[in-house]
Amino acid sequence: MATVNIYEQYFEADLTANGVKRRGALVMLIADSDAGNLKYEAAVTFFPHRDDEDYAVSYDAYFSKVLFEGKGRRSKKKDQTFRCEIKKHIDELATAAGGTVFWDKPLREAREECPL
Repeated sequence: MATVNIYEQYFEADLTANGVKRRGALVMLIADSDAGNLKYEAAVTFFPHRDDEDYAVSYDAYFSKVLFEGKGRRSKKKDQTFRCEIKKHIDELATAAGGTVFWDKPLREAREECPL
């Protein structure tokens, strides 16, 4: 089984979960492939980000959505398709949780997996 974060990036965010104010979000596009089965998942985890050095990600405010699950193999085209849709899916997850990801306020540069 190969699980890969195709894309991940930290952003300023706003959410209160479990009584804790969250000011940061880690956004991820995850691909999981095994024996001819493939799954793409959009995920976001909100964390406190109390200062510029605080990147301690807590997973008690983690939300995810399966974008695709079925037979197949990863490809550049599939990766790019889901990568282009990530903001829409993360916004849906954040809104449902009562939060917001501020896309125009990245905390770090994006980390993207090298092409296949």
